[in-house]
Formats: sequence, structure tokens, C-alpha cells
Amino acid sequence: MQLKEPISNLLEQLQYVIDELSPLQYTQPVKLLSQSSIGQHTRHILEFFIELNKGYETGMVDYDKRVRNKAIEADKDFAVTTIRQVEANVQKPDKELLLQAEYGEGEAHSAQVFSNYYRELVYNLEHTVHHMALIRIGVNAVSDVVIPDEFGVAASTLKYRKACAQ
Repeated sequence: MQLKEPISNLLEQLQYVIDELSPLQYTQPVKLLSQSSIGQHTRHILEFFIELNKGYETGMVDYDKRVRNKAIEADKDFAVTTIRQVEANVQKPDKELLLQAEYGEGEAHSAQVFSNYYRELVYNLEHTVHHMALIRIGVNAVSDVVIPDEFGVAASTLKYRKACAQ
């Protein structure tokens, strides 16, 4: 599977930045992020991977019903441990899955969509990049940590920038 490496790279970047932050910087609300913290965005990223792993076992992925583990957002060491667990569980054979999605109240706003494990990994990869971009804003607001240039930037954007530079 060719998704393991880019996902691992993203998670390693996330771990690097978390390691550079103090516990207070990791948990403090950031005005630019509507008072959410870097820890909350980290929790959100990891819980999607955890839910996908759970859904892989049951055949049904429901990101809306994921367990919100406050320890991930409150304890940066626990978050790093969780990052490592997520990374260790990513490489699995592809298989069909059902995605449960709700976009409002009641059954009229609920849908089950056919998907597969690899497609959901791609979704999680893109979702991670998006939240890492928000984390970049938060880190810049609360610290002087130097963030790698590629942190929170989509692969297609990095390729475009490289092509423009040449």
C-alpha cells in the first residue's frame, strides 16, 4: 500500500511539532482558532484514524460517533503515544466498508455510502493536512517553534510550488 509512507510522514511531522511545544502551549485556547487548542485539533485528527480502524473491524465507519478522548487533547505525551499507535495500525489490506454520514437531524439527513479502506485512508490523509494547517496557525500564535515548510501543506501544493520555483 502506497499510503502508509505519506501518512507516516504526516504523523511524524505532527509528533515533531507537539514535542517542541510546552504542555501549556499544547492545551491553551487560541483566539485565531475560535478558542480551540492545538491539542483539540490533534485529538480530532487522531480520532478519525481510530474510528477508521474500529470501522475496519466492523465494516461500518461512522466518524460522527467517534469517542472523544479528552486525554489526547490534554496530555501531549499521551497524544504522542496515540500517534505511534495510529501509525502502527495503518497498514491493512483494502476492503469494502460502509460510511455512515449524518448531515442534519433525522433519517432524511442520514446516508450510508459504499467506500473502502484505502479511500478512507486518503480522506484521513487530506483531513490531517487540513487540521495541520490549522495547527500551524495555532503554533505560530502561541510559540516560537520553527515549523517545517511542508507542515500542513497538501502534496499537490508542494508539487506546484516546486514546479513554479524551477
